[in-house]
Amino acid sequence: MARIIVIDDDHDVRALMVWDLKAAGHEVRSAADGAQGLSLQRAAPAELVVTDIYMPEKEGIETIRELRELYPDLKIIAISGGGSVYRKKSFATHELTIIAEELGVTAVLQKPFASEELLRSVDAALAKH
Repeated sequence: MARIIVIDDDHDVRALMVWDLKAAGHEVRSAADGAQGLSLQRAAPAELVVTDIYMPEKEGIETIRELRELYPDLKIIAISGGGSVYRKKSFATHELTIIAEELGVTAVLQKPFASEELLRSVDAALAKH
């Protein structure tokens, strides 16, 4: 199966994604923010990164930009539930998913999503050449 990094500041969401992906046979590491996720990718590159867009430290759009610059062929799935930090700045979830898509993410999932939806998106991302 694949090496995957999951980046999400919500411990419970991150733990559930890790559990689902490991149960599907993937090798999974996780990080609570973009800086930790980038460190994991630099230490041992993954084939796929699943990252939240809204995070209080190094947020997802910035993380995706850096990953794309350093690893142009990396598969990336962006996830979003709409963060209060961005709502206060008048950013709509729709606008941020458009930005993420422009950065070349393979898929964008809206929270809450079912485990099956995550696994389908991961399978589809890994199948792309």
